[in-house]
This record gives sequence, C-alpha cells and structure tokens, in this order.
Amino acid sequence: MTDDAATLSPAGDEEPRETKPDAPAVPAVARKKVPEPVYTELEDWVIDYFLPMFRRTLGGEFRWCAQWWRHGEAISRLSALWHAWEVLRRRPGTGISTWYRDHLDHQLPILMGARGPFYQCSETAHRESREAVAAPAPGGWWDIADDTVSQATGAPVAGASHESAGAGHDSA
Repeated sequence: MTDDAATLSPAGDEEPRETKPDAPAVPAVARKKVPEPVYTELEDWVIDYFLPMFRRTLGGEFRWCAQWWRHGEAISRLSALWHAWEVLRRRPGTGISTWYRDHLDHQLPILMGARGPFYQCSETAHRESREAVAAPAPGGWWDIADDTVSQATGAPVAGASHESAGAGHDSA
C-alpha cells in the first residue's frame, strides 16, 4: 500500500476516504464541535451576568469595589466562577445547581465578604490593600528533614542536623 492509501470509512461502508499515514486518529468525541462560550472576556461576564444576577446590599457584610479588576484575588476567584459557569451551564438538569453549590456558594461570601479582597473598598472608593511581607528563608532551611522541624512552631529542633535526623544518606 502507498502512503496515500484509501481506507474504509469508520462505518465500514464501501466508500473509501483518504488518510495520511502519520496523522493520529482523532476520536469521535474530539471531532464534535465545542460549544462557543456565552462570554469570551471575564469583564463581560462580571458586568453583564454576575453583577446584575447576584445583587447584595453593600456595606457591612458585603463589599464590592468598582475597580474590582485591581484586585488579583478577585480576578482569580471571578475567573474560576466564570470558567466553571461556562462549563456547567451546558449540563442538562443539575448543571447550574451544581455550579451554585460547588462554586458560587463557596466563593461569593469570600469574594464579597467583610474580610475579602474588597474589605477596605467601597463601591465608590478603591483602597489598595497592603501586601504581606515575607522574609526569605535562610540558606539550607528547606534541606532539613521533616522530623527535625517542630510540629508546634515549624522551627528547626535545637541540636538536630542532617546526620542526626537520618536525612536518607548511608554512613558506610
């Protein structure tokens, strides 16, 4: 047979079709057309769907920042909600119910909560929250075996070393 050999169609009928010998077989599931998303941008989903649908009285328990796009955590949480919504909205029956239970009901109180990413903001005023400071660990800190670290404080146990902790090296 040649590289351009004709083969029978998947249904087994007599009509030949051309195949390329190096082309991987594509499963029928992969050949199905993937549905287009309702929204192609996060901002569109937030403005056109999320905000009109999930209204809350702001202040006190619920917060929102008109400049929500300045909050990395909010972008991450809203993106997760949007992507899950795009997938689950297509599932018949309980898809959206699953989205509410597994996604929105968990994220909404955190996202809009009094201690969430918008806790210092109001609808009309954005306030940049202070980033936590982290000092780099001393050299070799992460090389200490787990059993040489205090379970209570996370600090190295006094007098413990790689050798005494049995860091996995044979001492032959």
